[in-house]
Amino acid sequence: MLFSIVIPVYNVKEYIRKCVGSILANSFSDYEVLLVDDGSTDGSDLLCDAMAEESGGRVRVFHQENQGPGCARNTGIAAAQGEYLFFVDSDDSLKSDALERLAAAVKKYQADIIAYDFFSDDGEGRLRPMSANRGKVGAPFTLAKQPEFLLSVPGVWQRIWRRTLFDKGVSFPNRVWYEDICTVTKLFALAEKIVILPERPYCYLSRPGSIMNSRVLPRNREIITAMEDVLGWYQEKGLFDQYQKELCALTVEHVLLVASVRVARIDPKSPILQELSSYVSKRFPDFQKNYYIRQFPRLKRLALCLICHKRYGLLRRLFQLKDGK
Repeated sequence: MLFSIVIPVYNVKEYIRKCVGSILANSFSDYEVLLVDDGSTDGSDLLCDAMAEESGGRVRVFHQENQGPGCARNTGIAAAQGEYLFFVDSDDSLKSDALERLAAAVKKYQADIIAYDFFSDDGEGRLRPMSANRGKVGAPFTLAKQPEFLLSVPGVWQRIWRRTLFDKGVSFPNRVWYEDICTVTKLFALAEKIVILPERPYCYLSRPGSIMNSRVLPRNREIITAMEDVLGWYQEKGLFDQYQKELCALTVEHVLLVASVRVARIDPKSPILQELSSYVSKRFPDFQKNYYIRQFPRLKRLALCLICHKRYGLLRRLFQLKDGK
């Protein structure tokens, strides 16, 4: 079997049938769908069972107590029979030729990681092309050869993964935010061959209720725990010095330009903002001299300047203007 498609499911009754339907609509057939119900309470569990029965054996369902998407993915990995793992979020969907195109890429490149870009779906049928990966398209490489790949968007669903990569001691953490960054950044370093496709087989649904748009401010502190996990792993493997510039830029990107901006947009007086800033300054005191950071787009550089000068009110206003509010 070529693909094991792992889908964590938690209270997504409104979306899961469309997600699974988009997969089953693909003409390519060498795959299985693993639905991992993570303790749903809205009827998603029963819907998963119904879809499995309707699929004629194509869909398998696993039920477990709620432990978060990371644990659900680990359950899927343990049960997977495919050569490649394809992680799909339960409110997203695939293009009708996604599996066929990815199968062709597997045959051509035999890479450990096959990366691609995606479409952002506004929920009204409008798709916007989005970029996810840093590096040369169509030419296989390793992280050592193209270290900027470490600065790609760290979504597990933006790549497919050779299943044996997870035999090297890497798994998803449980019950935390930012579980993707804790996992994919390690797999990048372990892969012996990576390739980026010019394809967009995946449609990501942007919706207000998703976890990355949550207004639960204290959980933004978890990015510090996540980055400590990543940096500690690179130090343990003797890779920290080799990728120090990239790890510095990665930390600034996700601690200051993701978590801090998210907090400031909701509460520019939150003490969490100082915690995030202090962490980056302690870990990388000279981060403003970093090559990658100096190459950030204009909006990111402006936002970073406001963060460094603790002008969080202006930071919130900047993004209100960007959003047209």
